[in-house]
Amino acid sequence: MVGPLTLISNEYVNDCKYCPIRSNLDPKRCRLEPDQLVKVFMDYYRKRRVEGLFLSSGVIGTADNTMDYINRVGEMLRKNNNFRGYMHLKIIPGASENAIRKTLSLANAVSLNIETAGLDHFKELSERKDYMKDIIEPMRLISRLRESDSRYSHVRQTTQFVVGASDETDKNIVDYSWGLYKRLNLNRVYFSAYQRGLGESTLKGENSRYSNSDILMREHRLYQTDWLIRKYNFSINEIPFDEDGNLSLLTDPKEAWAKRHPEYFPVNINRADRFKLMRIPGLGEVSVRRILNIRKSGVRVRKLEDLGNISKRLKKVRGYISF
Repeated sequence: MVGPLTLISNEYVNDCKYCPIRSNLDPKRCRLEPDQLVKVFMDYYRKRRVEGLFLSSGVIGTADNTMDYINRVGEMLRKNNNFRGYMHLKIIPGASENAIRKTLSLANAVSLNIETAGLDHFKELSERKDYMKDIIEPMRLISRLRESDSRYSHVRQTTQFVVGASDETDKNIVDYSWGLYKRLNLNRVYFSAYQRGLGESTLKGENSRYSNSDILMREHRLYQTDWLIRKYNFSINEIPFDEDGNLSLLTDPKEAWAKRHPEYFPVNINRADRFKLMRIPGLGEVSVRRILNIRKSGVRVRKLEDLGNISKRLKKVRGYISF
């Protein structure tokens, strides 16, 4: 495994209301010095307990001061320990261009969490951070550097939404995330469910119709939707949001789309192309590849059992195909 997310410090000067280490709380603050962290990591790495490092931190005074800690760890690993493995380094909101360039020179991947879908929703979460200056502009800078400078072109760029802490809908998040893919050429967008009890009771998300388990399911549905768009060639306009702009908590988005489009089915499993097969509820990339390989060999698929063990997911296929 790459290794779990490691924090240099839980010191934090910001007021993000969803965060359990925000500045107006009083947990015991602690910090690892770069040489300590490098020593522990290399010990784990030599024992083959981890393959790489995923490093972040709370904000130690200022963004650039924190980036200095992160970059010192990266430099010590690359230059002093000749580490050539995977390193994902967090960009702290508000980091300067020089600090970001340094991080890009060390990392295989970087991420700066966008947190919410737009300024209006972000205002609910923090009064100290400037959404455009501290988050959006550095994200744009990273994207430009990756595209314009060959030294950084190999670096992956990702971000993450905190789902349920503010009052945005699933459609807000999906529209915004797809815009990030198209405009900034991000490699991945991730989603993290906000858990009540960790944040302040004044959050709008606290007063929504969603329970903690509902928010976890929202996270799951957003990942499924992200997969449909990135891998299964669905367009934004095809995603089955309800009248409030949210995804069903009861039905996965591909099946919800299928139920809205009965005219598309049944799909002939022995004739349909990959595009059509990928839209069948219960079929994923592995199953579709298996179908196409069977057909290439000149054999017809005559029953579901030809595809292997009938899992709960594969049982969904029955109502949407013909042979």
